[in-house]
Amino acid sequence: MNKLEKLPANLPKPVDDGKCNHLLGMEIPTIKLWATDGKQVELANFKENLVIYCYPMTGRPDTELPNGWEEIPGARGCTPQACSFRDHYSELKTLQFEVFGISTQSSEYQKEVSERLHLPYVLLSDDNLKFVSALKLPTFQVGQMELIKRLTLIFKKGKVVKYFYPVFPPDENINQVIRWINNND
Repeated sequence: MNKLEKLPANLPKPVDDGKCNHLLGMEIPTIKLWATDGKQVELANFKENLVIYCYPMTGRPDTELPNGWEEIPGARGCTPQACSFRDHYSELKTLQFEVFGISTQSSEYQKEVSERLHLPYVLLSDDNLKFVSALKLPTFQVGQMELIKRLTLIFKKGKVVKYFYPVFPPDENINQVIRWINNND
């Protein structure tokens, strides 16, 4: 296990700033995003059950995280979150949900983490902020990067029926998602 896969003990907890209160009932945007498998994904084609977890950025073992990354509430934990969705992917598929992870990183950058972590689902790049803008998702700046605040969306029949925001701790989000699906399906 590398340092990216383990969460530090003293991570600051993010607070709910109300920036997702508008999401319930919103339709999935009609946009295409590049995926780590090299294809474009038209999200509006998924009219049934869909889980999308949005995350700020994944680190790489060969690259330092941005200065102060662990002090930004909700920033740290993208790798543990991705691994938890990986580890429960078959359960989500059994529940008839498709899974995507979305960040503002390029698809090329995301491909490294997808391969390193052996993710059974694709990551989508919103590097042009089309998904973020369409749903008015909360973001934050780190240096020159605009990053999505960590949140998870559940879509049924093309509409948001549940969101988790803020997500903390990130590696426990999958349990919240599965519990909600089991209690609301």
